[in-house]
Amino acid sequence: MIDRTWLITGGTGSLGHALTCVLLKNYAPRRVIVFSRDELKQSDMRRAIPDPRLDFFLGDVRDKDRVHRAFEANVDVVVHAAALKQVPACEYNPAEAVKTNVLGSMHVIDAAIACGIRRVMALSSDKACQPTNAYGKTKALAEALFVRGNAYAGHRATRFAVVRYGNVIGSRGSVVPLFLRQREGGVVTVTDARMTRFWVPMERRAGETSYWTAPELILWALRMMQGGEIFVPKLPSARMPDVAAAIAPGCEVREVGIRPGEKLHEVMVSVDESLSTVELEHAFVILPTDPSWPFTPPAGGRPVVPGFSYSSHDNPLPVQYVEVADD
Repeated sequence: MIDRTWLITGGTGSLGHALTCVLLKNYAPRRVIVFSRDELKQSDMRRAIPDPRLDFFLGDVRDKDRVHRAFEANVDVVVHAAALKQVPACEYNPAEAVKTNVLGSMHVIDAAIACGIRRVMALSSDKACQPTNAYGKTKALAEALFVRGNAYAGHRATRFAVVRYGNVIGSRGSVVPLFLRQREGGVVTVTDARMTRFWVPMERRAGETSYWTAPELILWALRMMQGGEIFVPKLPSARMPDVAAAIAPGCEVREVGIRPGEKLHEVMVSVDESLSTVELEHAFVILPTDPSWPFTPPAGGRPVVPGFSYSSHDNPLPVQYVEVADD
C-alpha cells in the first residue's frame, strides 16, 4: 500500500478529500489522482492541498473513453467513490442514477481490467441492502457488477471488492450540516421520529470511541481484499431525534414526514446474505458465492448464526460522538 499511484473517482467529495489527505500523510504515494467532473471543486481542492504528488483529471465516469484514459496513468489502486447519492434526486431521476451508478461502474470495471489495475474498491451504501429506492437499487447493481468483475478479469491480476457503510458524519450529503444550520432558528426537522441510521465519522476527534473512520475502513478493506468481498463495518447507530438533540440541544425537534424512497431503518447485512457472511472483531464480510477466481475466506472469520441480520434498528452499538461533530 506504500509507494503506489492511487486514483479516486469522485475524489472532490467530502470522503475523497479526507481519503486524499490520509494517503498523502501516511502512505507515501507516488501520486494521488483525483478524477471528477467538477472543475471548481478541483480548483478549491488544489488550493487546499498544495502537494506536488496530487494530480487532477477532469472527467465523468459516464464517459467510458475518459475513464480509460485516466486509468492509463500507471495506476495501482482505484477507489470508486463517484455516485449520485441523494435519495430524493435519484427517486425523481432514476435514469440519471443508472447512468452514473450502474453504467459508470461498468466503465470503471472495464477500464481497470484493460489497464491492469491490481486493486479496485467500490464504495457502497447500506441502502444497497434490501433496497426500496432508486438510489439503493442502483448501488445494489453496482455491488453485483464489482463482485462479478473478478470473474470478468479471469487470469489477470485485477481484483474488485466493495465496502458497504452508513451515513458519513460531516459529509455534504449527511443530515448533520442541516441540523447545524437549523439549530440557529431553534427548530430542527426529522422526517420520522422512529427512524434509525448507521454512522461513521470522517475523521477521529477527541472523545470519539468509534473503531472506524471512513478512510480507515476503506484502507483496511483494500489490505484485506482478495476479490469479491463486500466489507461491512460494525458501526454505531442512533435514532434521528437523538442525533438532532445531541447536535441542537434545547431546540424543538419537529417531524415533517418521510421523503420518497426513505426507509425507517437501514440494514447492512440481510438474512439472505447471512448465509455467506463471516464475522470478524470489527466487521462482517459477505463472501462471494461460487467464485471462479482464487479465493480464501479471511482468517479468523466465524460464520454468523442462521437468520442473522445487521440492522440499525437493533444494533447494540450506540452513537457516542455526534455531539463533537460540529466544530
